[in-house]
Amino acid sequence: MGFKKMDRNLSFAEYSLMGTLEKNRAVERLDKINSLINWERVEEIITAGYPVGKKDEGNNAYPPLLLFKCLLLGQWYGIRSDQELETQINDRVSFRRFLGLSFHETAPDHSTFARFRSRLGKDLMRRVNSELINQIAAFGFSLSSGVAVDARLVKSASKPMSKEKLQEERERRATPEGKLDRNGKVRKFSRDLDSDWTIREGGPHFGLKEHACVETNHGFLLATEITPASHHDSPYLPFCVAASMHTQEPIKIVYADKGYHGKENRDFLHLNGIEDGIMRKDTRGGRLTPAERERNRIIARFRYLVEQYFGISHLHHAASRARFTRIVINAIDAMFRQFAFNVIKVMRLVVS
Repeated sequence: MGFKKMDRNLSFAEYSLMGTLEKNRAVERLDKINSLINWERVEEIITAGYPVGKKDEGNNAYPPLLLFKCLLLGQWYGIRSDQELETQINDRVSFRRFLGLSFHETAPDHSTFARFRSRLGKDLMRRVNSELINQIAAFGFSLSSGVAVDARLVKSASKPMSKEKLQEERERRATPEGKLDRNGKVRKFSRDLDSDWTIREGGPHFGLKEHACVETNHGFLLATEITPASHHDSPYLPFCVAASMHTQEPIKIVYADKGYHGKENRDFLHLNGIEDGIMRKDTRGGRLTPAERERNRIIARFRYLVEQYFGISHLHHAASRARFTRIVINAIDAMFRQFAFNVIKVMRLVVS
C-alpha cells in the first residue's frame, strides 16, 4: 500500500476554463494560499507521523496532504459536514485547483475524511501548527514579545443529560456490552460523554471549554486545547504558554484575566523569566489599590486579541458548538481551525 498518484495534467475542459479562472476570486484567494505556504514541509511532517500508506499490500491511499487541505477548505468555507465537503469538492473548480484534482478525479469519500481526522494525533497536529508558526516567523513577524491566554465555553454536539444519567452512561459504555450497538456490532456513533456541566453567569452549561493563547502583536493563534467545561481556566495557563513556544525567541510577557490570578501561575512565569501580565482581583486580605486597578485596565487592552479570535471563529466557523461527540476529535478540529485561522491572517498581512 502506498499513496495514490494524482493526475496533474490538465484536461480539455480545464483548458477551456482557464480564461474564466483569472477572474474567479475564490481561485485567486486559494492560489495565493498555495504559493504562500511551504506545503512540502507540512507534507513531510504529516507523512512521517501518519500510520497509513507504509505497507506494500492493499489499495493505495489518498495522499495525507490532499486530505489535510480538504479539511482546511471545510474550515475556510464554513462546511460543517464531511458529506457536504465531499459534494463541494466535486462541484467547485476553485477547490479542485487548490487540491490538484483534475476533472475526471472524484473527491475522497466523506468517510475517508472521518478516518483521516481520527488517525491524526494531537501531537502530530501540534507539530504541523508549529511548522506553520515558524514559516510565519520567517516572514519577519515577531511572535513572542507578548501573548494573551483566555478560555471560552463550547456547547456539546449532543443534547444535555443530567449528571446522574451521564455517569450511568459512562459506566455502561465502559463495559463490553456497552461498546456494541443493538445489532451486536461495534458502536460507531454515540452520544457525547466527554462533556460535562459547569455554571457561568448565563446559567448552567453542558459542553466543553477551549483554552487559547494568542500573540499580541498581530493576533496569530499560538495554541489551543479542548477540555471538559468543568475544568478551571487557571491550571491551563502554563500549558498554553509552553505550547506557544514555537520559535527560539523567548516569550516576554503573558496577559490573562482575573480567572488566572494565583500564586502558582505567578511562580510559573517568574521561574521562566516571563513578565507577569495577569490581572489582580480582590482577596480576603484586601481590596485592589488604585494602581492595581489601573494595571488591570492596561492589561485589558492586550487581551482583546483572544476575544477577537473567539469572535471570528464563532462567526465564520460556528466554533461555539462542538462538531463531534469525542473530545479528542474536537481538539483536532480546533487545531485545524488554528492552522486555517493563521493562514488567512498571514495572507492578509503579507500578500497585497
